[in-house]
Amino acid sequence: MRQIVLDTETTGLEPSRGHKIIEIGCVELVNRRLTGNHYHVYINPQREVDDGAIEVHGITNEFLADKPLFQDVVKDFIEFVKGAELIIHNAPFDVGFINHEFKAYDPNLGKIEDYCSILDTLVLARQMHPGQKNSLDALCKRYFIDNSQRDLHGALLDSEILADVYLAMTGGQVDLTLTQRQDYFSAKRDEDGVRRLPQNRQPFKVLKANESEIEAHEAYLEKMRETCGDKLVWH
Repeated sequence: MRQIVLDTETTGLEPSRGHKIIEIGCVELVNRRLTGNHYHVYINPQREVDDGAIEVHGITNEFLADKPLFQDVVKDFIEFVKGAELIIHNAPFDVGFINHEFKAYDPNLGKIEDYCSILDTLVLARQMHPGQKNSLDALCKRYFIDNSQRDLHGALLDSEILADVYLAMTGGQVDLTLTQRQDYFSAKRDEDGVRRLPQNRQPFKVLKANESEIEAHEAYLEKMRETCGDKLVWH
């Protein structure tokens, strides 16, 4: 299964007011493993970036002046994401901007939903953690994801962080101790994108059955043997 974790940065909050995408960052997952493939581009929006937006992502008008236009990158972007499941935090925001750009470039291009399915991790997080904060920063704290480099938002960095958060949220591992979770999520990836736990980590805790639990287990197996006879192969 191919998934693309995506994030964008923009000139402001409302595409209906003429705000535009200025950065797209994507990382690729195949069978829940980071492949190392990514798509990243800065875009000249042909308009000023709001001061409030610059405070969030730090991308200035001067920096964007020589960057390509959306029309110059749209085909490569579609080719990269086509057929994948897009994983986005607060998907309506990014999807709204992407579809606005599609329509402005070519109304016949359709919507991003015509090329990809979409999973909103904010919706998923609210289902898993109702009544709690579910921002990307809050989820990093909850799942022990290192986001110490996130002084400013950036589309590629945020997509990499969201990939870690998504894998942690959906991994099904719920019984790691606090120390073990910290060891895992702070471990650096090797060249293949695989996390390696430190050799000197605290060993996993093994819970063994006590005498009464063993006796109860044997008694249960004895009842099963009376019913099943010789078919009880593990007794």
